[in-house]
Amino acid sequence: MVGVQDTLARAGIFQGVDSEAVAALISEMDTVEFPKGTTIFEEGEPGDRLYIIVDGKIKLARHAPDGRENLLSVMGPSDMFGELSIFDPGPRTSSAVCVTDVTCATMDSTMLRQWIDNHPEISQQLLRVLARRLRRTNASLADLIFTDVPGRVAKTLLQLANRFGVHEGGALRVNHDLTQEEIAQLVGASRETVNKALATFAHRGWIRLEGKSVLIVNTEHLARRAR
Repeated sequence: MVGVQDTLARAGIFQGVDSEAVAALISEMDTVEFPKGTTIFEEGEPGDRLYIIVDGKIKLARHAPDGRENLLSVMGPSDMFGELSIFDPGPRTSSAVCVTDVTCATMDSTMLRQWIDNHPEISQQLLRVLARRLRRTNASLADLIFTDVPGRVAKTLLQLANRFGVHEGGALRVNHDLTQEEIAQLVGASRETVNKALATFAHRGWIRLEGKSVLIVNTEHLARRAR
C-alpha cells in the first residue's frame, strides 16, 4: 500500500501541496483495475471523473471520421488523465485505452472541487500541469512542420526513454508496449517510413529493436538526430 501512495503522491496535481492533505485525499480515492485493451472512456462521451495511473500504461487517442486512429500520448504510473472534462463540461476530447493491465485511482468532480476549495494552491498546480501539456502539444505541432520523420522518430524514442526507460548496463531499456502502428501514430507518419528510420538507427548501432521494447545503446547520437 505504501508503494501505491508513493506513486500517487508523485502525480503532478499533488506537487507542492501539504503531504498530510495529499495522504488524506489519496485514502478517499477509489482504486479500479482494467484489463489490457479496455477502453476506460470514449471520445465524445460526457465525463466527470479524473484518473491517476498506479500501475500500467494507457494511450490517449482520437479518431478521424473514417475511423483511423491518431495516438496522442502514452501515459504511465503517476500520470493523470481525464481532468479536462471536470473543468470544461464538454465531451471527452479523446479515448483512453489500456495498453497493458492498468490500475488507477480515481475521483469525481465533486471530490476534486471540494478539495480545491479546502486547498486553493491546488488550482495553481493544475494550471502548471495543463500549461506543461500545452507546451508539449505546441512542440509536437512544430515538429510535424519543421522536423523530418527520422528526427521525429529519434525524439519519440527519447521521450519514451525519459518516461519509461530503465538503465541496463550502459544502455537504456524502454518497454513501451506499443505496436509498430502505434509508434507510427505517435510519430505522425506512416508505419513504413517509421520502420525504415528505426532500421537505420539499428543498423548504425544506436538502438536494438526487441519486440515491444527497444534498447537505446547510443543516446547521444539519437539526441543529435532529434535536433
